[in-house]
Amino acid sequence: MSAREDSLEQRSREAALTDEVVASFSTARDPRYREVMSSLVRHLHAFVRDVRLTQDEWDIAISFLTRTGHMSDDLRQEFILLSDVLGASMMTVAVNSPARSGATESTVFGPFFVENAPLIENGDDIGAGLSGRPCHVSGTVRSVTGEPLPGARVEIWAADDEGFYDVQRDGAKLAGRAHLFADENGDFDYWTVQPAAYPIPHDGPVGTLLDAAGRSPMRPAHIHFMVSQEGYETLITHIFVEGDQWLQNDAVFGVKESLILPFSEHPPGTGPGGRRISETWSSVRFDIVLATSTDD
Repeated sequence: MSAREDSLEQRSREAALTDEVVASFSTARDPRYREVMSSLVRHLHAFVRDVRLTQDEWDIAISFLTRTGHMSDDLRQEFILLSDVLGASMMTVAVNSPARSGATESTVFGPFFVENAPLIENGDDIGAGLSGRPCHVSGTVRSVTGEPLPGARVEIWAADDEGFYDVQRDGAKLAGRAHLFADENGDFDYWTVQPAAYPIPHDGPVGTLLDAAGRSPMRPAHIHFMVSQEGYETLITHIFVEGDQWLQNDAVFGVKESLILPFSEHPPGTGPGGRRISETWSSVRFDIVLATSTDD
């Protein structure tokens, strides 16, 4: 048999295996499950064929995924980090949040969200116990047609000026995170500390991946938001500090131009709500626009 015939036979065997595995999902009761798994098999097999994956490389991949699972717990989700640094998280955001005229853009969820964060009132301070410059955050939640959305739920969480979230500190109480509700005009405001750029956790398998690629684990300074209101699409996004040096090199590809905002600096004195501040403080305004399921 010639080399060309050998090659044709090899390709035929590989294609037959893919067809066999895809066919094994043809009896799935859920059409969407059948569609997703069939596509996954085709793409996975195509990847293996494309790079001519060796057995040693496959064993390394299995070991990597096993370590990723062992690293994950209630406070740290290494698989989300992996999805983030591969751009899969942002691609999923892009697919599920198509551009909508006037609506606030979405970005990645991140691995440090905590369910049942404390409820606060507008004007409260969630920065107690965190180091950093006091920062006042305010805005209005509206529809794409401009109507205020009273009662919209605004969930917020962010790192401190050392780049750590509360859940990353041993024994720390929840801080720098909360939820509140927009008032009758759709307005919201609260105090926190100005966030700093920080590295995503890179002491695990995702860090090994980044190191092998020569990539930085840094994320630009940001504040997370999750905003919801009945009849509207839930928005998951964050805002970024204008001028941050890492805006062009976000480890998780989450930066969008519309989400980069100026954090204005103020001298000591009286801040919003009559708060007396004895140090330099900052403020940022983030007006949020929610889309309904029928918005174009």
